[in-house]
Amino acid sequence: MTHMGSTISEKILGAHAGRGPVKAGDVIVAGVDFAMLHDARATNALKRIGELGAAKLPFAARTAFVLDHYSPPPHPEAANIHREMRAFSEAHGTVLYDVGDGICHQVLPEGGHFTCGDLVAGTDTHSTTYGAFNVFGTGVEGTDLAAVMMTGRLWFRVPETIRVELKGRLQPGVWAKDVTLAMLGRIGAEGANYKAIEYAGPAVAAMEIDDRMTLANHAAELGAKAALLEADDKTIQWLRLRGAREPRPVKADPDARYCERFEIDAAKLPPQVARKHRIDDVVGVPEVADQRVHYALIGTCTNGRLDDIRQAAAILKGRRIARGVRMIVTPASRNVYLQAAREGLIEALTRAGASVEAAGCGTCVNITGHLITGDGDVVISSANRNFKGRLGNANSEIFIGSAATVAASALTGRITDPRTVEGGEWRPAAAAA
Repeated sequence: MTHMGSTISEKILGAHAGRGPVKAGDVIVAGVDFAMLHDARATNALKRIGELGAAKLPFAARTAFVLDHYSPPPHPEAANIHREMRAFSEAHGTVLYDVGDGICHQVLPEGGHFTCGDLVAGTDTHSTTYGAFNVFGTGVEGTDLAAVMMTGRLWFRVPETIRVELKGRLQPGVWAKDVTLAMLGRIGAEGANYKAIEYAGPAVAAMEIDDRMTLANHAAELGAKAALLEADDKTIQWLRLRGAREPRPVKADPDARYCERFEIDAAKLPPQVARKHRIDDVVGVPEVADQRVHYALIGTCTNGRLDDIRQAAAILKGRRIARGVRMIVTPASRNVYLQAAREGLIEALTRAGASVEAAGCGTCVNITGHLITGDGDVVISSANRNFKGRLGNANSEIFIGSAATVAASALTGRITDPRTVEGGEWRPAAAAA
């Protein structure tokens, strides 16, 4: 019997299981290259390690502890979790990213902790982000992470794969965020449950790394186990600049078997927005253009990167946000903040009326209480989720859009298509050249 070709996921998982070809549905035990534990899942993981009586943790040096969800800690319980994580890290030699260093999914790639072809497990659903670098990145629970720290291995069921071909090129003012929102509108918030997604095509090749990270990150809202892109020169150069190991790029075979295939004409895609309480209730921005907004949020692991902040600054520089709108910007990492400051973006946004916070996840999940809405308030956010009560008040509404859409909406006070705002056609210099 002739073996069918393999997807990227099948190749990476097969290689890490130390065996021949694997296919969707196989259950394997695979060696992990790097692991991540963040503070919101640390209590369970450290408790399990204690219960299992692990005297040595051979994988500790390849595990990052990230203090990003309770950042800064809003109550003594959170501060004590941080104390425990710091002490454990000191005792066992894990990598440690402390309060203010940034969000786990930003600091891991910035720190050069993995490379193309790797297998990475983290205690957060948005660990799919690492797929932007041709990595099988996936979210696990604290107990699984404890097993990885003790053995360096974890079991997986090899997922089926959906192939998404992005034809053409995104219009100026339209971003990877809009692609995923369009996918959510098409297949729903559980449309890719326990499946891998491969994104390919000219529109993906044209994206800069920041936008690719959004594409892979936001696959978590589709239910995806992983979301993978092929590596190219941009990927390899980005990783090398950050000291990553030599890349081992993985491509799908031409005869790989997919459970579904989608085509999206990127050139025809307008900016998208997810409406209140449902991440997959998605329409084009023009359909909700008269919706008044009271809060604007740019940040989170999905859209707090440098290109997102550049988009916002391009729209708001020299202007003021609309009266009655409160705007918060949360950079994804300390490095992103510093570069944004060097480029004058922090000053532009602050003068426009925005508040810029330290890097972290707290605002996204309302742990720190820095953005609590009033009854009837409407938020336009570049975060990943708009569940009822996500920002602490079930009587408010959250709309989700790109950083460009959020900035344009903050400027006008109503949900606004960034393509209609002067300055809203910002593109990276490399892409515009």
